[in-house]
Amino acid sequence: MEITMTVNGVAHKDDVEPRVLLADYLRTRLGLTGTHIGCDTTSCGVCTVLMDGTPVKSCTVFAVQADDTEITTVEGLKSADGLHPIQKAFKQEHGLQCGFCTPAMMLVGKALIEQNPDPDEDEVRWAISGNLCRCTGYVNIVKAIRAAAAESRGTADEGPALVDLTNEPSPTVSAPVG
Repeated sequence: MEITMTVNGVAHKDDVEPRVLLADYLRTRLGLTGTHIGCDTTSCGVCTVLMDGTPVKSCTVFAVQADDTEITTVEGLKSADGLHPIQKAFKQEHGLQCGFCTPAMMLVGKALIEQNPDPDEDEVRWAISGNLCRCTGYVNIVKAIRAAAAESRGTADEGPALVDLTNEPSPTVSAPVG
């Protein structure tokens, strides 16, 4: 079947088999490997992308179902101006550990902030409840989403302003002496 969709601002017209999952299409056909595949049953949420601004689990959406839609993957968050506020916040607030769930968490956070610019902790936790993180305990993920919301609203009084650390050198770790 012929499909047309806009992915991260770029129009794509393609022939796909009706059984091809959106996650597979994004990863294999378009090379957007930030969309992770975990469970194939919608249980983990690591495959979440935004379809017309709404989070969807791309492991259970066929590519043909995304015909005439706008898809945003984690690769589409960064712009020529630098990191998106949600990316800055995840970095600054240590909202990731292994990074496997991070792209999906960022996209869900972005969608939440667009819908509710001032989410409280319970609202953030509800929004991310369909996305499993096996290593952080969610505390810093929630902090990151709330920090990104504050940054997007331009309210500096709710915590430290986000700093774009993209070009900052990473700290080095040295072995203990002794």
